Amino acid sequence: MQIVETKRDQYTISNDPSLLNISFIYEFLTQQTYWAQNRSLDTVQRSISNSLNFGVYYLDEQVGFARVVTDAATFAWICDVFILPQHRKNGLGKWLVECIVNHPDLKPIRRLLLATRDAHGLYQNYGWFAPRANIDRWMEKFNPNT
Repeated sequence: MQIVETKRDQYTISNDPSLLNISFIYEFLTQQTYWAQNRSLDTVQRSISNSLNFGVYYLDEQVGFARVVTDAATFAWICDVFILPQHRKNGLGKWLVECIVNHPDLKPIRRLLLATRDAHGLYQNYGWFAPRANIDRWMEKFNPNT
């Protein structure tokens, strides 16, 4: 995957894996989100090592994150998206999603998905995502203990 870095004011979004602060990501995911509270450090590390990751940085400090699970050909799933509360309201979430969908390795992807409990309006407002059509075709095997 190509490494792409974009700057805006004092913020940078990069998919360079060497810049990621794994401890920061693990702490935020397990302490500040509703979807990853029970993940182990090993699970977070493995999920990052097998994904295309995007870090959001203010100067040299990581302040946000998203990862994309993809086959790099037909399918991608955006997940674990977050921005630190003190950096929200600066358009960083929108910019982060823009950087993801415009990444050269993801632009040709046919199906790009994400799941959210409370940010539907954010994603729909920017025209990239709509509620799943034909939801009755999708199936899920969910193991809450992993």
